[in-house]
Amino acid sequence: MAKLSLFERRRRRVRSALKARSAGRPRLSVHRSGKHIYAQLIDDSAGKTIAAASSLDKDVKLKSGANAEAAAAVGKALAAKAKKAGVDKVVFDRGGFLFHGRVKALADAAREGGLEF
Repeated sequence: MAKLSLFERRRRRVRSALKARSAGRPRLSVHRSGKHIYAQLIDDSAGKTIAAASSLDKDVKLKSGANAEAAAAVGKALAAKAKKAGVDKVVFDRGGFLFHGRVKALADAAREGGLEF
């Protein structure tokens, strides 16, 4: 077995802790790259994606996808899609990323949009 990086170890630790506390709620998974930010609602029991949004979407498209403003727009768009799908309570999966900057901006915007976590 290959040695895992600190990021991968943190990702596994966060995800396993979430699965223990999720109580059947969908998981709001966040991934950020150097240029964009992506978020999706995942139903782990069915293995299906309920809703997804990213800084690449046409309705979210801004000058840059790598700032807190773009992350907030993605959070609001995802919350709107989740409401349309009938989801209001989720578990936030930061995916190994620290909870600050763009990840925090996305989470705060999703909360403002009506998601509860």
